[in-house]
Amino acid sequence: MELGLITFADMQPESLSGGSANAHQRIKDLLEEIKLADELGLDVFGIGEHHRPDYAVSTPAVVLAAAAAITKNIRLASAVTVLSSDDPVRVYQDFATLDLLSDGRAEIMAGRGSFIESFPLFGYDLNDYNELFTEKLELLLKINASETVSWQGKHTQSINNLGVYPRAKQEALPIWLAAGGTPASAVRAATLGMPLMLAIIGGRPEQFVPFVKLYRDTAAKLGRDISKLQTGINNHVYIGEDSQKAGDEFYPYYAAMMNRVGRDRGWPPLSRQQFDYSRSAEGALMVGSVQQVIDKIMYEHELFGNTRFLAQASVGNVPHKMTMKSIELFGTQVAPVIRKVTSGNIAANK
Repeated sequence: MELGLITFADMQPESLSGGSANAHQRIKDLLEEIKLADELGLDVFGIGEHHRPDYAVSTPAVVLAAAAAITKNIRLASAVTVLSSDDPVRVYQDFATLDLLSDGRAEIMAGRGSFIESFPLFGYDLNDYNELFTEKLELLLKINASETVSWQGKHTQSINNLGVYPRAKQEALPIWLAAGGTPASAVRAATLGMPLMLAIIGGRPEQFVPFVKLYRDTAAKLGRDISKLQTGINNHVYIGEDSQKAGDEFYPYYAAMMNRVGRDRGWPPLSRQQFDYSRSAEGALMVGSVQQVIDKIMYEHELFGNTRFLAQASVGNVPHKMTMKSIELFGTQVAPVIRKVTSGNIAANK
């Protein structure tokens, strides 16, 4: 199973209008996190796209290009590219360029995103939410598969037998469909033959078993080889050397982030009791000791048979030093155990 990290590059909004001190520092810290992940031998690092004052990255490809210059092996992905409000031609060109810079390490996770600010920002109508994503995803896949493209667009530009350049170093960029559990997303990924990345950021992981089953069942009905399907799982993760201390350290930052987002969505404030339940054996939150996180990753692997696990390892305004320590523990103590166990499972099944 591939193991990696993702981040939304959460930050404290700037205190002065037009200032950029916080974003500057957060991006410097982010590059240190990616460099450490590469040095630890992790497989993937993904960066999310947001257009809000509490996140530092609106253009993942630019930051990933900077990361390409200071890393050697780790794959570099968006997590996610908000495709509905972007131009598929430019998305392909940006990540093809990243692929060339990184010697073939670029990936795209295409999704609808967690927020809607990009729609009015780029002149799109939220009433076209579903149609925009469907059309733009189909165009992106077409560009990825063919150098020369002809396309009749409704919400996108029409293209008459034109080439899209530069081409990626890889024969085709890996493009994952990122989803939050909507059945239509499972069917879409299976129908298009795309690998599926599922974010489990609340509730109980077992609730998502029907979603992954729907993905695989749909693919099987279409005659696809189920053994070749790639499925990824993403959880919020914070690791400490002591379980109680890890929970006490992480809770204030996590609660502040969840409550900030929750105010926009009508959620009640997150209590410590809810937080502790979520980090229990039944919950989705992976916060605790090395062994607790190993156990929860393996529990999800048993549920889903996933081929990739991504830890969202910098959630909220957690101090950089704490994030780096958590990443270090993930890379040096969690990853080796997970790899040993899952490689053993693969060998046993052959």
